Amino acid sequence: MDQSSETVLRERLQTGFLGIIAFGLILFMLVQARFILISLAIAIILFSLTTDAIFAICSRLKVPNWLGTILALIGIALGLLWVSTTVVAQVNQVVLTAVAYAEQAQAALPTLTQWLGPDMQERLMTAISNFNLTGWIRSLAGQASGVLSGSVLVILFVGFMFAEQVWFPSKIERLTGDPVRAVQVRRIISSIMHRVNRYLVVKTAVSTVTAVAVWLIFTLAELSLAGPIALLTFVLNFIPSVGSIIATAIAAVLAFVLSGDTTLTLIIGASCTLVQFAIGNVLDPMLLGQTLRLSSFGIILSLAFWGAIWGIPGMFLAVPIMVALMIVCAHIPWLRPVAVLLSREGLPDDGSSDDDKAVPPTLAA
Repeated sequence: MDQSSETVLRERLQTGFLGIIAFGLILFMLVQARFILISLAIAIILFSLTTDAIFAICSRLKVPNWLGTILALIGIALGLLWVSTTVVAQVNQVVLTAVAYAEQAQAALPTLTQWLGPDMQERLMTAISNFNLTGWIRSLAGQASGVLSGSVLVILFVGFMFAEQVWFPSKIERLTGDPVRAVQVRRIISSIMHRVNRYLVVKTAVSTVTAVAVWLIFTLAELSLAGPIALLTFVLNFIPSVGSIIATAIAAVLAFVLSGDTTLTLIIGASCTLVQFAIGNVLDPMLLGQTLRLSSFGIILSLAFWGAIWGIPGMFLAVPIMVALMIVCAHIPWLRPVAVLLSREGLPDDGSSDDDKAVPPTLAA
């Protein structure tokens, strides 16, 4: 091997090692700063949703942008605080009910597991007895109380974004150093905002319909915790693929714990499964259409990665992050293979279909 080949090989090895070190540092920062980064990601999404709404309302009603911005910020603050207090209250209710029904659930488990056989039943009961369910639920309640502090941080982030939105276009132009390139960057950001906003709005509507159906099922069965189960179903349906499965399993388990009736549990489990199947396979695809065009396997990988890094909040943010990543990679030639892998049909969506839409004032030239 000549000297030039050795030099090239050495440079490639150095580049590879530096890439591994940089990836490790990025993962370390993502984990250590998870609270701030999750709050920032949620703030960006809320800012994007509100910017589109403000732009549409102010254009139609001839309302000054500053007034619409102030009203939107007040609405975001009140909405986040209401959601935070509601989540904490519902989690506390679940904790109290779980503690109250702990003995009833333990007594009902042998009836549910007797078909496994004596040996497996004994092993399962031993494993369940070693698992501190009450302590886990109480720790979950402690984590839910952190939602309030996170909401305050999100409100602050959104407020400062609104305060500096007038400088966004000039900052982008100075960062790129080229007016033409700045316009392209603004179009990329605008297409990401439109695509993520459309996904979140549709997903909110679909999750609301699903939660109402589950609430009706529990109410007609005259079981308690109909409200918390509906809220949990609404939240979990934002996690693609696995969220609806987890929500259905939790609903069936709680139905058995609350009633102790195997027949009623099977009916409720089948009803929730039918609702999830009908909405997830008919209503959801019909409303979303070609909005995402993401690879199903890529979505699962994204859920696993962000779930490992940021936990449950990362699973909620996995799809918006994946949409943004695909659109950005589609505009960068050497990253386009990544966009091809993330796309559903090998045809990455670069957001060009959204270029003819009105650009929000935060990105206007």
